[in-house]
Amino acid sequence: MMLWGGGWSALKILTYELPMDVIVFWRFFLMSISFIPILYIFKQPIKVDKNSLKYIAGSSILNIAFMVSSFFGIKYGYAGAGSVIITTFSPIMTFLLVWILFRKKLSALQLFGLFVGLIGGYILLELNNLELFFNGSNIYFLLCATIWAGVTVLSQHSQQHIHPVHYSFLISVVATVVSFLYAFQSDISSVFEQGASFWISLIYLAVFGQTIATTIFFVASGKLGSEKTSSFMFLVPFFALFFASVILDEPIEIHIIVGGVVSMIAVYFINKTKL
Repeated sequence: MMLWGGGWSALKILTYELPMDVIVFWRFFLMSISFIPILYIFKQPIKVDKNSLKYIAGSSILNIAFMVSSFFGIKYGYAGAGSVIITTFSPIMTFLLVWILFRKKLSALQLFGLFVGLIGGYILLELNNLELFFNGSNIYFLLCATIWAGVTVLSQHSQQHIHPVHYSFLISVVATVVSFLYAFQSDISSVFEQGASFWISLIYLAVFGQTIATTIFFVASGKLGSEKTSSFMFLVPFFALFFASVILDEPIEIHIIVGGVVSMIAVYFINKTKL
């Protein structure tokens, strides 16, 4: 959770230096390379069938869209605020998406949780000021939360067909190829002209903030169970706010704290079936 939390500050630093398409390509490229030793440790053959391919393709496109949206959101807004909005609001958007797509019957507690979640989203996104919302970074953060809900649904269903580590690796490979087709027109070699802070941020974001953190999460899920492991996700916003405050000197906004706590309460009730 700490590694994930630090990734938002790393992304903010990267937005200072180079355009979006170059950052997106190198992030997925380094992520793909860093998966190789992990695949060696797992020593399981990669098996891909038609069912897993559709999940890989869909998640690859959504992951690219998420990176693009988060890049612009973080570029024009606060890294700490973005992490709280995306991390706490994504489970609520996931629940809404499952409800709409699969027409899942909701309990009274889940309906209450959904209502509380919408209140949390209203506070987080500052929807009392629509002009600020449509002209600021929050619209990108809402888009990120919505996209990640789609990624979550696809990931959950993909585990019936492919190992999670193989799934993440292949997503990064496909995303690398697709993003290269767009970024090669830019000067992708410009990364080699950047300084130490840029490379530390890029390597952290791709390797530590994604590959290593995600692998730890998958291993923990197998040992502790997905429900218990997912509860640790609520630590991500606090680590992200801490790093953004220390590294980027970002202010901690009251509405982000209040909205984040309300959204966490909402997710608690959404995941409860009975008292």
